[in-house]
Amino acid sequence: MMNWFLENPGLRPVMAVFVTMAASGLIFVMGDHVRQNVREAITFIAAIFNCAIVISLVPHVLAGENMRVSLFQIAEGVDLSFSPDAAGMVFACVSSTLWILTSLYSVGYMRGHHEKHQTGYYAAFAMCISAVMGLCFASNLLTFFIFFEILTVATYPLVVHYRDEEGRRSGRKYLAYTLISGQLFFAGIVILYVLTGTLEFKAGGFVSPDLLPGPAMLTLFFLMVGAGMVKAGVMPFHSWLPAAMVAPTPVSALLHAVAVVKAGAFATIRVVFFVFGPDAARACGGAEILSYFAVATIWISSFIALRKDNLKARLAFSTIGQLSYIVLGVSMLSPFGAVGGLYHIVAHAFMKITLFMCAGAVYVTTGKKNISEMVGIGRRMPVTMTCFTIASVAVAGFPLFVGFVSKGNLVMGAVSVQSPLYAATYIASGVLALAYLLPVVFTAFKRDVINMEFQERGEASLPMLVPIVVTTAVVFILGVAPDAGLHLYSMAVSAGHQIFGTIGVGI
Repeated sequence: MMNWFLENPGLRPVMAVFVTMAASGLIFVMGDHVRQNVREAITFIAAIFNCAIVISLVPHVLAGENMRVSLFQIAEGVDLSFSPDAAGMVFACVSSTLWILTSLYSVGYMRGHHEKHQTGYYAAFAMCISAVMGLCFASNLLTFFIFFEILTVATYPLVVHYRDEEGRRSGRKYLAYTLISGQLFFAGIVILYVLTGTLEFKAGGFVSPDLLPGPAMLTLFFLMVGAGMVKAGVMPFHSWLPAAMVAPTPVSALLHAVAVVKAGAFATIRVVFFVFGPDAARACGGAEILSYFAVATIWISSFIALRKDNLKARLAFSTIGQLSYIVLGVSMLSPFGAVGGLYHIVAHAFMKITLFMCAGAVYVTTGKKNISEMVGIGRRMPVTMTCFTIASVAVAGFPLFVGFVSKGNLVMGAVSVQSPLYAATYIASGVLALAYLLPVVFTAFKRDVINMEFQERGEASLPMLVPIVVTTAVVFILGVAPDAGLHLYSMAVSAGHQIFGTIGVGI
């Protein structure tokens, strides 16, 4: 069995997709009557197996091997097929790794908060990761679209987890935004297939700049990139995302750090760099317009975050701005922007999941949701709030933390395209991040007010605390050594080379 696995690396992407899908089905079929331990064991086994498969692909991708595998034909000349590349591997490595940590955190949260509907939760969570693996490894637009939509549907039960009116209302809004934009995406795919006869991803794009007249090409560009904009929370298509905060905190972490919003950012990367390519995106004017959406989103979301007292809501608007870092990096159409955007998938995932897990740990342990209620909570939960502090300064882009690496490349991308607006946006957003995150830290460690409720130490349970500490450590390690572990920085640089040629990229 091991020899077969080693000798057939091309089948591993298929295994990564379907092992998590099988786990989801098994959890769902076993139902609520099964013991918690069994349900959680299935989740952990699938998560570890999935991560091992993904990690085993890293050397092959770095070596530039072609591992394309086709399962069956979907349309004339278009197969359901997978082909791991550097860009997809960055997202796949982050998602599969964080699924293990999020699963451990989920055990502590779901048990500690005595959550209902845990079977549906774990089954939907596994299906979401399966969908992410599918779109990471998809070799063409149609395969990508199928898993993009599976992700949308699989996330819905998580958003409406509590089955109350607020949850159902948020779920309806989520589906309206994502399904409508998804159908427009599909319309664009059909048009492109009719015009070009192919849907295969190609680094640098396969669309000719003169495929259509200017206005028609611009319309096609936004038909296809719009679905990514919606899932990434680009304003004004963002309101589904704060509404989805009614879900449990592990779901918020999934939505904001691992799967859905990152899928939107990744879809933007695929459409701009692997379908249209820099030349066509620039010629139709789509990239420039997209950049203005991203700039506006970064500024506006940061100011809104300043006004939010609910900690999860503040983090939600922070996510909206941070995801537009990636969108802006892509729309600059520069090597530094591409590398910075791809690596910010990594940086933001670890930084923001740390912040959300800290918020969840506080809620489960103390019942506090609002920042104004957390005065002195650092005395009771020093480890949790120290991790929150580290992740906060990392989000602002401080040196020695992972946010500095991705943001450094993005700022250099702005300089390389000679845009003071882009550079100023990235720099100012770092200051604004400090303005809306450090008050949480100051409130937590405030000493001039004695809150008897927080006098005795009482951290969250170990299943919640361990993932927080691990992701915080990664935030520091990847800031000091960006290529440590899975060589994610090298893969981001490799993707930049594939898109733009042998231009020097990366800091």
